[in-house]
Amino acid sequence: MMETALLVIDVQMALANEDASGTERSCPEAESNIALLLEKFRSAGDIVVHIHHHGTDPDDPFHPDALGSVVQPVAAPEPGEPVVIKTGSSGFVGTTLQDILCKAGIERVVMCGATANHCVESTTRSAADLGYQPIYAADAVWTYGLTGPDGVFHSADQIHSVSMATLEGEIALVKKTQDILKM
Repeated sequence: MMETALLVIDVQMALANEDASGTERSCPEAESNIALLLEKFRSAGDIVVHIHHHGTDPDDPFHPDALGSVVQPVAAPEPGEPVVIKTGSSGFVGTTLQDILCKAGIERVVMCGATANHCVESTTRSAADLGYQPIYAADAVWTYGLTGPDGVFHSADQIHSVSMATLEGEIALVKKTQDILKM
C-alpha cells in the first residue's frame, strides 16, 4: 500500500478576511472538504502536514505578526502534526517538508488549501518534480479572480479550472474529495 500524506496549505485568516470583504472566489465548499479530508486522514492515523505562509514584508497580511497569519479553525493542527513555515510559493522550498515526508516513507501527497493557482499549485509541481505522486483535491482548494498584464479579468472559476487543467495527468491526478476519500 502506498504511504500517503495530506498537505494542508495556507488555510489562514488572511484568506478568510479576503472572503469576508466580498472578494469573488471559487469553490465555496473547499473548507468543508478540507475538514472531511482531515477527518479521514486523522482517523486512519495517516500523516497530516500543515504548511503556513509567513510573509517577510511587515505590511503583508500573512506576516507572522499580522492576524492574517493565524490558521483558520477548520485547519488547525492537532498535537503532533508537523507544521512547516514557508516564505515563498512552494511548501518544499526552504522548508523541512521533504525531510518530514522522507522520514515517514511518504510516496503520495494529497494537496488541499489555498490558493489553487499559487501555493497549492506550486507545491504540487514541486512534489511531482521530487518524485511524489501528487493528488490535487479539486474541490478542497480555492482561488480568486485576477486581472492579467493585458488588462483582461479572469474569474476565480476560470482560474480554478485552468489550474486543474494544467496539472491533470502530466503533473498530478486531479480528483474530487469524495473520490479521494474512497481511495
